[in-house]
Order: sequence, then structure tokens, then C-alpha cells
Amino acid sequence: MRCVVQVVQHASVTVSGEKIAEIGRGFLVFLGISNADTEELTDKMVKKICSLRIFPDENGKTNLSLSDVGGSLLVVSQFTLYANCKKGNRPSFIEAGSHEIATCIYEHFTKEAKKYVPKVQHGQFGADMKVDLLNDGPFTLMLDSDTLF
Repeated sequence: MRCVVQVVQHASVTVSGEKIAEIGRGFLVFLGISNADTEELTDKMVKKICSLRIFPDENGKTNLSLSDVGGSLLVVSQFTLYANCKKGNRPSFIEAGSHEIATCIYEHFTKEAKKYVPKVQHGQFGADMKVDLLNDGPFTLMLDSDTLF
């Protein structure tokens, strides 16, 4: 599982001209899923993301979590995080999870996140999404379950 976590002032997802998800201050998470991902691994990743202390406290130190600041979470599926560009100039996505596995893990991820964060929004799995965001900082982290757990 690979996640790009961006601290945002606001973010939204639009599909076919209709805004389907929107958050204020919080995290925009681009979620890449592989066939090796499980619900157990998903639970660990969600807990890690929701526990990250990357918001500034009253002294400007990155010391507060998403729940500490009353933040929201927007999750967007992103199979391209598993792009392999080693050979040639055309990326291969063979390492990305199958549609069936990725759909289940994506849905589990958003459900699990609601245990930690009151407002969880998500994009539409497999759709052509337009993502609008105002990155705050910018503060962006890349989390990979292969190196994290």
C-alpha cells in the first residue's frame, strides 16, 4: 500500500462536472493498492495516517494530529502510485492491485478511517476524477507499507 498524504486547507473531487466530495482543513490521501494488501495492513496504515503529528501546535512545532485539530480526511484512489518506470518511457501498472481487491481495500480504508476522524470523504473508485486542493505548507508525505511495517 502506498499513500501520498498532503496537508490541505481544503480539497475536493469532481466527477463528470459534479462535486462529489469536499473537505476543509485536513489530509488529502492518494491511496495506491497492491494485490498483497490486506484489511489488517489497511488498519495499520489508517491508524498511522490518522495519528501523524504533522500540524503545528501553538509554538509552531509539528506536534498535533488530525483529530487534535478537528481535521477532515479525503481519500482518492490512485493506482498510478504503483507505476513502474524502469523499462522504457511508458509506465507499467502490473504491480497495482486488481480492480476487485483494490475496491475492497479502498472501501475498508474509508470505513476504518471513520473510527479516527469524524469527517471522511472519498472519491469515486475507478472514475476520471478532478482533484482540487490547496496544499498547506506544502507538507506532503509518502508512506509505503513495504518500508513502514
